[in-house]
Amino acid sequence: MTRTKPLHLFMLAVAGAAILWFIETALATSGRPVLIPPFTVAVALVLIGVIIVAMAWPVRRVARGDRSKRVDPFYATRVVVLAKASSLAGALLAGGALGILGFFLTRSVPQVSSVTMAIAVVVGAVLLLVGGLVAEHWCTIPPDDDEKTRKGTPDPQGL
Repeated sequence: MTRTKPLHLFMLAVAGAAILWFIETALATSGRPVLIPPFTVAVALVLIGVIIVAMAWPVRRVARGDRSKRVDPFYATRVVVLAKASSLAGALLAGGALGILGFFLTRSVPQVSSVTMAIAVVVGAVLLLVGGLVAEHWCTIPPDDDEKTRKGTPDPQGL
């Protein structure tokens, strides 16, 4: 699995912002109530980010050389896939919350509570994104000396 690329995260954030700004504008122009994210969404996103980092901690210890405890390879695979999904979802949700925030800030009289809720969701989504990226980084195995010699680094003994 390849590492998450910043361009993919940026593209997801832009797409989320554009889609939710458009949805908010369409709802407002049709006379329907607009979407206001509840504060519990921000709390849930932060908790998910913390849980993912906590799940990646045992994998990090083993990947960094602590061989006293073994980690199931299927567990490590699940953690890294969940971390990647969390970083992508965090980027999409952060962009969507920024789109909602942008909609509220362009109104003539923005409601302070709506703006506050949107800011809280942006912060929660960014923390989920960061937690996913940290967990993904922790689940990578540093290259061995054997891999370095196979990739073109000359063997000091000339073998």
